[in-house]
Amino acid sequence: MGTVRPGGRIYLNERTDIIDTVTGKVTISRALLRAKLDESLAVPPPHLTRRDVRLPAIPGKALAVIGMRRSGKTSFLAEYRARRLHAGAPAESQLLLLLEDERLAGITVADLGWLLEEHARRFPLWSGSGRGATLYLDEVQYVPGWEGVLRRVIDAGGIQVFVTGSSARLLSREVATSLRGRAMEVLIHPFSFRETLRHAGDEPPHPVPDTGPAAAVLHQRLQRYLVEGGFPEAQGAEPRDRAALLTGYVDVVVLRDVIERYAVTNPLALRWLQRQLLANPGGAFSVNKQYDTLRSQGVRVGKDTLHEYLGHLEDAFLVRTVSLHTASERRRMVNPRKAYPVDPGLISLFSRSGRSHRVRALETAVLLELERRGWEVSYVRTTEGWEVDFFAHRAGDPPMLVQVCLESAQDATWERELRALQAGGEAYPDATRWLVTLDSSPPRRLPDSVTWASAPSWLLGDW
Repeated sequence: MGTVRPGGRIYLNERTDIIDTVTGKVTISRALLRAKLDESLAVPPPHLTRRDVRLPAIPGKALAVIGMRRSGKTSFLAEYRARRLHAGAPAESQLLLLLEDERLAGITVADLGWLLEEHARRFPLWSGSGRGATLYLDEVQYVPGWEGVLRRVIDAGGIQVFVTGSSARLLSREVATSLRGRAMEVLIHPFSFRETLRHAGDEPPHPVPDTGPAAAVLHQRLQRYLVEGGFPEAQGAEPRDRAALLTGYVDVVVLRDVIERYAVTNPLALRWLQRQLLANPGGAFSVNKQYDTLRSQGVRVGKDTLHEYLGHLEDAFLVRTVSLHTASERRRMVNPRKAYPVDPGLISLFSRSGRSHRVRALETAVLLELERRGWEVSYVRTTEGWEVDFFAHRAGDPPMLVQVCLESAQDATWERELRALQAGGEAYPDATRWLVTLDSSPPRRLPDSVTWASAPSWLLGDW
């Protein structure tokens, strides 16, 4: 039992919480906070898979690490910290605070501020000195009012700040907006194809082989990636275990990040919408059509509500949508969007058709690779009615038209894909044109304006 002292306060012990028996308020002891600081500084560098993440080089900005749950945000912080330590940075300059710690239940912004001040008192040479000090705050939503402390740290300068968050109280993307212009986003998706190979110790040399046994192995590995996906915990799992794991991920995101976060009153319509989007990757999606289908099945839901649900699923990073590329906002709004899951491994969980979704899985992998590399993505429909899968643009680079197909050996397929690319190129003459397929070599002579790439080499390339 703890010791009762004047004022109705119970001190459980010198290294744990203080509970006010009158108000029920929990005050974390300074001894416990010191112990947390000691633990954070003593964390040994882990052996984690290096992520291919570009960090914005803008001084004075915190980096908000965003992405879907279980995509590896916390591991990225630990892996980046490990890189700094291996490069020679002292441990006291790399403070990683994992705030999802049951011992810190009830932590306040004053506790967080005291903890940072205690670190500055112990190591004055590294606090705000511009000597490479970095503060990593994981799951920051557990500290109510955290924004004020972080703004003060950022404004003081001299410290690089990483911050993550994901829960019904603070969605991943809301971390950056909470800092009011003092943060930039760093997107973490599940493993890319290259990261999957690196995780297994099979990352290919540079340049990537396009022929021979090594190229054949890469084709086989890509086929597996399109089925298994890139969630770190799912790597190497048995199919049944992987399906149970990924289904659990989706359920938690929908329940915690959508239903609880937004107090959804029609979960039936939300679940139906979620299943439709994940079961039909790359398919044209229209809220009006989904509304009519739900109404025909006796599910009462408004069009505005469906628009909101779609936005919630996007904000939780479960679904990525691609709009028509057009200068007209009205045309963009009235034309269907294409929806894709955040990982190709989710596709088989919800498909009930029994058909292979390899081409849609490949489209998904291409879209996510474009997003990882900072391209903004839309799709093109030409005046003749031909469609190009992706139109990608990024500041400082010419735009790209990317057409994706599995195999182009058949005459009809070859002509269709090239016709769409050439029509898109006439509409956007400054764009480079890519035909990305699972063929091991181009089966036809290509026009000079089109560049062919095998899917493995394109996903692993330096474009």
